[in-house]
Amino acid sequence: MSLSRRGLLAAGGAVGAAGTLAAGTSPAAARPGRAPVVRTGFDRLAADGYRPLSGQSVGLVTNPTGITRDVRHVVDVMHGDDRVDLAAVFGPEHGFRGTAQAGGSEGRHDDPATGLPVYDTYLKSGQALADIFTESGVDTVVFDIQDAGARFYTYIWTLYDCMEAAALAGKRFVVLDRPNPVTGRAALGPVLQREFATFVGREPIAQAHGMTVAELALLFNGEFLARPVELATVTMSGWRRADFFDTTGLPWVPPSPNMPTPETALVYAGTCLFEGTNLSEGRGTTRPFELLGAEGVDRTWAEAANALELPGVRFREAYFAPTFSKFQGKTIGGVQLHVHDRALFDPVRTGIALLVTAKRSWSGFAWRSDNWIDKLTGSAQVRTLIDAGAGTDDVVDAWQSGLAAFRAVRRGYLHYR
Repeated sequence: MSLSRRGLLAAGGAVGAAGTLAAGTSPAAARPGRAPVVRTGFDRLAADGYRPLSGQSVGLVTNPTGITRDVRHVVDVMHGDDRVDLAAVFGPEHGFRGTAQAGGSEGRHDDPATGLPVYDTYLKSGQALADIFTESGVDTVVFDIQDAGARFYTYIWTLYDCMEAAALAGKRFVVLDRPNPVTGRAALGPVLQREFATFVGREPIAQAHGMTVAELALLFNGEFLARPVELATVTMSGWRRADFFDTTGLPWVPPSPNMPTPETALVYAGTCLFEGTNLSEGRGTTRPFELLGAEGVDRTWAEAANALELPGVRFREAYFAPTFSKFQGKTIGGVQLHVHDRALFDPVRTGIALLVTAKRSWSGFAWRSDNWIDKLTGSAQVRTLIDAGAGTDDVVDAWQSGLAAFRAVRRGYLHYR
């Protein structure tokens, strides 16, 4: 299977310096025993006096995660700085200020705090989105949003769609980098097949991609966009591939309402698969994606999952009542994930194991009628194997060749050590 429209499956081909505005290859100095201080792409851009944006009218794609270390929003900071001409803001799913739930946005409006026009990008792509960039009058589109590290977390596809549209509109594109909160050590899970492409996966990347947004932007531009955009990235300093978010010294802002903590992101790449079933994925609780369950589920599920002795995680019999979404207001049974060694924990394998044991231990198990699980996993393979009685190892083994091919391509776009 070819991962690239241009057939670039070789592991080589390091990204040239022309695509990077700030190198940031050396970790920042840190006191002995202290975590390094990570400076985000925005931190470095501002410290440089916004020189890469000098003389340009700028539009910013961002959301509540676009903040400084002292938790000021980058839009407010840029708006108040005469060294940069911020002319427009573009809001993704959940909106620029983050007031909308999953599947919603804030629409076209003027930001009350700054008076800047805010354009809605959610579910817009191609020429329709290019027309919005043209209407805004900006010269350069800048992207600054915190990702969660999973293929189906939609902000990376907002990035992809905006890059594609900027190319159509003849706009320059700049990506300000932020950490992958669950490290960038490895790519894990099945690779999407193009016939299953949706807004939860546009192109064939792994379910847990193990990349930062700037690295993904370079990958998208080099491998997938039919018309590459004029792209630059502003990298971080002080971030290493093995760093989890809580080692960065950066403040965490929920990228979306159901991603409240970095611990949520740690399990999300696996347990979000329960969106494709009739079980609750924990929406409407204080621990979304860590709590899973349904009416009629008992301790048998937790016992079966613990019996697998999956690395780095244990499962607790749990009962909870979601305040919205599936089983709203009903007390249901299930499991809570407790990750005790995140260096060993594999979220995708764990998600598959939980699907397999749920189907075997609960007679009411069913996939969503629209086969949403196929969109989340990127093919029909996971669903059909589990339905055929396959175990966790059989399902995981089935995607290894595609994953190896993606990992080879990915290596050519990794910037950090």
